[in-house]
Amino acid sequence: MKKTRILIADDHAILAEGLRRVLEPEFEVVGLVSNGEDLVSAANQLSPDVIITDITMPVMNGIDAATQLRSQGNSSKLIFLTMHRDVAYARRAMEAGAVGYLLKHSVSAELTTAISVVLQGRTYMTPMIAGELLESYRGADQSAGKTAKRLTTRQREVLQLVAEGRSAKEVARALGISVRTAEAHKAKILETLELGNTTELVQYAIRNGIISSEW
Repeated sequence: MKKTRILIADDHAILAEGLRRVLEPEFEVVGLVSNGEDLVSAANQLSPDVIITDITMPVMNGIDAATQLRSQGNSSKLIFLTMHRDVAYARRAMEAGAVGYLLKHSVSAELTTAISVVLQGRTYMTPMIAGELLESYRGADQSAGKTAKRLTTRQREVLQLVAEGRSAKEVARALGISVRTAEAHKAKILETLELGNTTELVQYAIRNGIISSEW
């Protein structure tokens, strides 16, 4: 019987290797990547059945990578395995196309269950935050998420890099654009999100799960 093919994305190499060891008796792990940009590339190249990804990763976070994959027509089942139990992260992950969301301190049996559930075409949400997530959909203000969606893919890339503390020169180098273009993107982001400065931009990125407060 053909094994389910899984791609793992996590910038913590020890954790990713640990996941591989946990999953490989039952599944085929086709690759390990450490950032969102490599995740998009590997997913399109390998076409795994399931992608297990962290949210907070360098260069491009897991949620933006998921958004790109969905916009490119990638149909792999996306499961987020993260330390973030705040429902803001879970909401953004689901809106980006995830069909599973678990916390990293979940037992390995829960991950196996989640994989089985999503392969059946259903959605798995860890019971640890499922109730809070439902309540957030019932009553929360969704304006922040709608505002973020007005950003272009490039602006979202710049937003993450600036929020991670990169200078305009470093952003330009990472994205292969000029410093002036990087600065122009940042200015447009501040205008679109109605933010006054870089500090407010970082706070916005943390509130909306674009980066972790541990950066």
